[in-house]
Amino acid sequence: MHLVTVIAPNVRPRPDPYTVTAEFYDILQADEDETLVRRLYGPAVARARQGVLDIGAGTGRVTLMSLAESGADVHAVEPSRAMRTVLTARLAALPAARDRATLYPHPLDEAALYEVADVAVCHNTVACLSPAARRALWPSIGAALSPGGSLLLHLPPARLPARDVVRIFPERRIGRHEYGGRMVMSAVGGRIRARAHYWVRAQGCMLQEHTETFWMWPASRSALVRDLERHGFTPSSGPTDAAVLAMTLRSGLTAGVGVGVTTRAG
Repeated sequence: MHLVTVIAPNVRPRPDPYTVTAEFYDILQADEDETLVRRLYGPAVARARQGVLDIGAGTGRVTLMSLAESGADVHAVEPSRAMRTVLTARLAALPAARDRATLYPHPLDEAALYEVADVAVCHNTVACLSPAARRALWPSIGAALSPGGSLLLHLPPARLPARDVVRIFPERRIGRHEYGGRMVMSAVGGRIRARAHYWVRAQGCMLQEHTETFWMWPASRSALVRDLERHGFTPSSGPTDAAVLAMTLRSGLTAGVGVGVTTRAG
């Protein structure tokens, strides 16, 4: 008999920036976001035949819409464990559709997907990626899309806000408790600080308060087009919403796979 000793590597896990938001997102933001993703991406997703790639799947609004609107397989990429846990529970409750959905717990480049989809959706994600991370993401999308496939990219803010921008979340009630919060976006250097404040109250008394901060990088539509053109994409000719950049992967190209990038999800 041999004694085998296993020593855990001294590796610190990457912090999950959505631990707090994952708890409050569905109750405060998901209804509005569900309507938005159907409007922005529903028609394109319905035309998917090979597969749909959901980059930064979050709690699954694009993934669930894609399962409902298309008969194609859905590849959902979500590195955040907190967000992914919600999406996993949702897929587990959909026995009729979950065989078509695969959830990847890694950044897109680590998922090593190659020509699995003809439609890729990147909703509410690119704004939270640094310029270097964005440049690393583009070739990974190109590798995962089939030639001629479409990319629908939710645009980040084009510029820094001139003053603080405050978004109040609509209050929601669950049983005897009221949930609410707000998001404040401020310019800090060349970035946008988005600070979310969430609360839970009962009969006027505060039960919980949580704050979580995200960083965003502005970029113009034209700058993103130039970046994507370097990786084999060309602007699509079809109509799209002003909030979305639609690109097509040119045929006859072999896309490379970029370096690591952590995606967000929405």
